[in-house]
Amino acid sequence: MNAKIIKLFLRIAIGIGFFSAVADRFGLWPAEISAWGNWERFLNYTQLINPLIPKMLIPTLGAIATTAELLFAVCLFIGFRTELVAKLSGYLMLIFALSIAFSTGIKGAFDYSVFAASAGAFALSTMKEKYWELDTLILKKNQDLN
Repeated sequence: MNAKIIKLFLRIAIGIGFFSAVADRFGLWPAEISAWGNWERFLNYTQLINPLIPKMLIPTLGAIATTAELLFAVCLFIGFRTELVAKLSGYLMLIFALSIAFSTGIKGAFDYSVFAASAGAFALSTMKEKYWELDTLILKKNQDLN
C-alpha cells in the first residue's frame, strides 16, 4: 500500500479516536455504547487510573487531557504540524496506557489497544512526506510568494 495513503489513514484513525473519546465524555454517544457517557464518570475513571494524583487536581487533569485530545484530533485531521502532533499524541496515549496498566492491570490497556494506538502515533511522527496536509498548502503558498 502507498505510504501516503497509510499516513492519511493513520492521521484520520487517530484523530477519530480522539474525537470519539471526547464526544463520549460529553454524552454525545448513546448511553448503551458509551464508555463514560458524561464528564463526571470520565473524571471518576481518571481518578481510578491516576490514584497518586490528589482528587482536587483530577478535574484539571481531565480538562488538560480532553483539551489536548481535541487539539490533537483537529491538527491530525487538517495535517497541521503532523509529525509533532503525532509524537505528542503517542506520548499522551502511552501515558494513558501505562496509567491503565499500573492501576487496573495490563489487560485493559491491551483490550483497548492503547499501546497499539500509541505505537501508530509514533510511527506517524516518522513519516515526513506530506499528503493532503495544511502544512503543504502553507509551504506552497510561501514558495509562490517568493
